[in-house]
Amino acid sequence: MAKESIKKWPKDERPRERLFKYGEHTLTNAELLAVIFRTGVKGMSAVDLARQMIAHFKTFRNMSHVDISEIRSFKGMGDAKIAQLRASFEIARRFLSEPKKPTMEIKSPKEAVDLFMPRLRDIKKEVFQVLLLNARNRIIDIIEVEEGTVDQANPHIREIALKALQNFAAAIIAAHNHPSGDPEPSKEDVIFTKNLATACRALEINILDHIIIGDNRHYSFAEHKRL
Repeated sequence: MAKESIKKWPKDERPRERLFKYGEHTLTNAELLAVIFRTGVKGMSAVDLARQMIAHFKTFRNMSHVDISEIRSFKGMGDAKIAQLRASFEIARRFLSEPKKPTMEIKSPKEAVDLFMPRLRDIKKEVFQVLLLNARNRIIDIIEVEEGTVDQANPHIREIALKALQNFAAAIIAAHNHPSGDPEPSKEDVIFTKNLATACRALEINILDHIIIGDNRHYSFAEHKRL
């Protein structure tokens, strides 16, 4: 039996109308997803499609890092809906990784991890980011230096140092992810950290930490006293 289009639902039951009337926080996960999809497919409303996907993936995080082909396997998930979905996930990651205040002060490795974790933990390629700080450890900017392959990132020490000097940074915190989910440093990570620290000290830039992000886990060179 064909399911009724959302347009035929009573207004108070339509996700978009409920969002404006009662607030987005009142919508279920499936309803929020339906607002992003906008339309369903023949015989299935956008809410029905969203419910199927929620039932399959369980969480938005699971949904955010699967291969596109798995999302495309759902009837009605064409390029437009997939693009809207992926863009929404990336906006969420960037929102969570933004400093709460432009002048937020980093007082501990945990505070730096909280900035890097949402953006880096689910990316399938290694990405290297650097937190630029002033003399009071207040955030100047977060820069992305280089995106590598699944197996290796190759950030350039010269580029990191140049970005720090251009932004008058007194200190930096480096971070990259391990797509495997295991944050333990490799031999290359250890060598790179040593070389970066040497270069920064020569330029009188304080390197406070190098953090490796895994699957909701991290490794801090500062916490392990390896800087």
